[in-house]
Amino acid sequence: MCSLSRLAVWHDVRHREWGFDWRGLSRGLVTAALFTIPLALILLAGGAVAGTLHDRRDFPGTLGVLVLWGAAQQWILETVILREVHRATGRRAGAIIAALLFGAVHLPNPMLSIVTLAGALGWCTIYDRHPNIVPLALSHAVGTLALLYAFDDRITGGLRIGYAFLARRGLVLLRFP
Repeated sequence: MCSLSRLAVWHDVRHREWGFDWRGLSRGLVTAALFTIPLALILLAGGAVAGTLHDRRDFPGTLGVLVLWGAAQQWILETVILREVHRATGRRAGAIIAALLFGAVHLPNPMLSIVTLAGALGWCTIYDRHPNIVPLALSHAVGTLALLYAFDDRITGGLRIGYAFLARRGLVLLRFP
């Protein structure tokens, strides 16, 4: 088990926070929709202005994969990072610092770092009020779909981060076999 997985399991067992407080589901869905729909429309409008708005194949399949991927990221962001930052700094600064960390994880991809920073600010705020990652996983998936429909890989960097992003751009000096 990797160290991040051990940290996440240790955190959840210790703090009994699993990210599924069902009392937060319905209000979380409404709040996440009020956050996600305008941001998705802004991304799509940006793609229309840039002339990169395009169709994609397999909408249901892509959405399903993105919901699972979003759930995994939200679980780590909300139940591990946000809660630990809250314990270290307090609730006020917690969402901002957690969002900055989440955006930083998506470096050096500038588009993805900015979009995930904005998303994480909203998601952390929503989770603080309605602690359930299901609405956030859906929000994450819809936001990612909007980004994929709005912009081509040249702009999004193929949603790659770190070494993969640099290699895709031809900016890697060392190649590993």
